[in-house]
Amino acid sequence: MPRQLLSRKAACNTHGQDSSYFLGWQEYEKNPYDPKTNPTGIIQMGLAENQLSFDLIESWLEGHPDATGLRRDGVLVFRELGLFQDYHGLPDFPVFIDLLLRKRLQALADFMGESRRNTVKFDPHKLVLTAGATSANETLVFCLAEPGEAFLLPTPYYPGFDRDLKWRTGAEIVPVRCSSSNGFRITKVALEKAHRRARKLHLRVKGVLMTNPSNPLGTTMTRVELDTLIDFVVAKDIHLVSDEVYSGTNFDSPGFTSVMEAIQDRKNVAHRVHLVYSLSKDLGLPGFRVGAIYSNNETVVAAATKMSSFGLVSSQTQHLLSALLSDKEFRRSYIVENRRRIKERHDLLVRGLERTGISCLKSNAGLFCWVDMRHLLKSNTFEGEMELWKTTVYQVGLNISPGSSCHCDEPGWFRVCFANMSAETLELAIQRLDDFVVSSHGHKVICNSGCRMQPCMPKWILTLPSSDRTLER
Repeated sequence: MPRQLLSRKAACNTHGQDSSYFLGWQEYEKNPYDPKTNPTGIIQMGLAENQLSFDLIESWLEGHPDATGLRRDGVLVFRELGLFQDYHGLPDFPVFIDLLLRKRLQALADFMGESRRNTVKFDPHKLVLTAGATSANETLVFCLAEPGEAFLLPTPYYPGFDRDLKWRTGAEIVPVRCSSSNGFRITKVALEKAHRRARKLHLRVKGVLMTNPSNPLGTTMTRVELDTLIDFVVAKDIHLVSDEVYSGTNFDSPGFTSVMEAIQDRKNVAHRVHLVYSLSKDLGLPGFRVGAIYSNNETVVAAATKMSSFGLVSSQTQHLLSALLSDKEFRRSYIVENRRRIKERHDLLVRGLERTGISCLKSNAGLFCWVDMRHLLKSNTFEGEMELWKTTVYQVGLNISPGSSCHCDEPGWFRVCFANMSAETLELAIQRLDDFVVSSHGHKVICNSGCRMQPCMPKWILTLPSSDRTLER
């Protein structure tokens, strides 16, 4: 269709699909690895999906046929589920509840609390159900900002935010530049610099949005960072949005602190702090499209509830997950075992990379590692990073996400996922990377800090776009 027949929104290129983050997915889909049918294909390490605990859910489903059979206490509820449900949802699903159920927290609220080790309680009245975290984040931006207004986002950040927060809302993102010198921790200085940059660009800042645990760093925020953020948004009279979709993946110390826990003893703060959650990462169910907004601000909850009509969750999905998450014994055992498996797989990747001479930022959460490959760059530039990424995709056969797609200021960092494949596939990926390093250099060397590093890279002739650097840079 000719572009002139489309709206400006449809024809614009702000979706971000030309980012290397999405281009890597496209290349994988053309040549996906399969141990039997395509053993030389590309291994997908750019997808933060949790496939480690499916068997736990499958076992529960086998023992609870009513949940999948659209029955309640043995009675078929097909007609009830098949009829239209407005945005208030089913009365027994934990997000929007009727008068009879107001006195007790329900399944999703309880699961959110338990995944945070019950350090904070969630009131179901303050939850708004959405079709995944993508919809939740976009809905919040619609509620909090006008087109052309901005949110500050600490870098590096999830590449999909360029789409989720900007494309349809018309909002802008101003990066808060974080550095490897302090482990990419958020500081007051960095926040103030970003705020001044926004003012120079004539952008009104409406809030700060951060992921905790961090995607792509795989780290939990310290209490100092959370207090710094809260103090900052109070001083600037703006909002704070905490995307906590990885809260249940915290597998090692230090523990995870939710923003809702951090504000419990703060006065006159709760109305400006909002939380995003979903079942895509902790429960490993991205295909079910279940997300939520949690806010102490009644106006935000009311507005988000009305907007949620554009992204409802199906009745049968609500029915199944309500039954699943209402099982306290399952919830508790799943959370513990899922964390154990994530740690085991994380450690497998870290140890394997260490043998290859590659280190990672120390992490304690998430489904990925923030991998330091700066020593493998041909040049310490983003062009050098893209050359290494292209070689990794096309020659090594691994799709990993370059730091530039996450708006990292330092070339040579990559997000590498580990939970969306078998242990055998992960070991093969590590072996491929090790073979590449050895074949490129002929040997491994010891750097001054004591780790094995590679001093140079061969010259590659590659033709794809050379950089993900955006206008903000």
